[in-house]
Amino acid sequence: MKQRIGVIGVTGFVGRYVAAALAARGDEVVGFSRNGAGEVPGVGEWRRSGPWDLSGLDGMINLAGERVDQRWTAANRQKFEQSRIDLTKALVRALHELPPAHRPTAWVNASAVGYYGDRSDEIIEENAEPGQGYLARLCIDWEAATAEAESMGVRCVMVRIGMVLGRGGMAWDRLRLVFKLGAGARLGSGQQWMPWIHIDDLVAGILFSLDNVAIKGPVNGVSPAPEKNSDFTKKLARAVRRPAPWIAPAFLLKAIFGEFGEFLLGGQRAIPRAWSEAGFVFTYPTLERALAELTRE
Repeated sequence: MKQRIGVIGVTGFVGRYVAAALAARGDEVVGFSRNGAGEVPGVGEWRRSGPWDLSGLDGMINLAGERVDQRWTAANRQKFEQSRIDLTKALVRALHELPPAHRPTAWVNASAVGYYGDRSDEIIEENAEPGQGYLARLCIDWEAATAEAESMGVRCVMVRIGMVLGRGGMAWDRLRLVFKLGAGARLGSGQQWMPWIHIDDLVAGILFSLDNVAIKGPVNGVSPAPEKNSDFTKKLARAVRRPAPWIAPAFLLKAIFGEFGEFLLGGQRAIPRAWSEAGFVFTYPTLERALAELTRE
């Protein structure tokens, strides 16, 4: 059945892929932007990002959020929080203003595996306790803001996303360039776990979560095979046929990136139990398979 799905953050990397996938299966995509217009393939209608008009939507997907791969200064923290927590609270208020029968039935909201903090070798499923640190607190408050919509009868799913590998994405494009130049490096000890996911699987998982009424609450938006940083580095170097003998020492990462550098030296061995138990099938369950597709000329 054709649905009208609102996508917040539709002009971003993941948002563009989501819009295309929704349109490809026959859904009508309503995109939101600051000026109420934009150019994203698959978007059939544009609305303004605040004041929020969420009327007529069967479902909504919120992927908005200032990127956190930069120094966590006071000014940047304010951007992180405004683009996640404050924006989400504004969406909840907009839902509250709609008559119950006119509210979307499902809401998929982005979150991050940073929710768990640094967990060493612990295998992390969705029922794990939150971790410590700034990013964990940010995700806790972000998810709490989303969950407020549940009291209005909206099924809420929070996708705790790992590192997304896909063409056009900052993570993959930067990594590929650095490794192709022969400058790939292990981060610190390299023993930290890196939860990752191919963009196609993330998009499929988001749509799976939107459609499946049995899925609610947090889901780990990661592949079933996280990698230690040292192994990730070796496999990526092999995929682009370049050596990667270098080590980025911990002190240097902290000096360059501050608190974000400390985050890079930690990790989460997260697995997607909720998706797997619900029957979701990954196209790229292993890093080798994902890299083979991403490096195909």
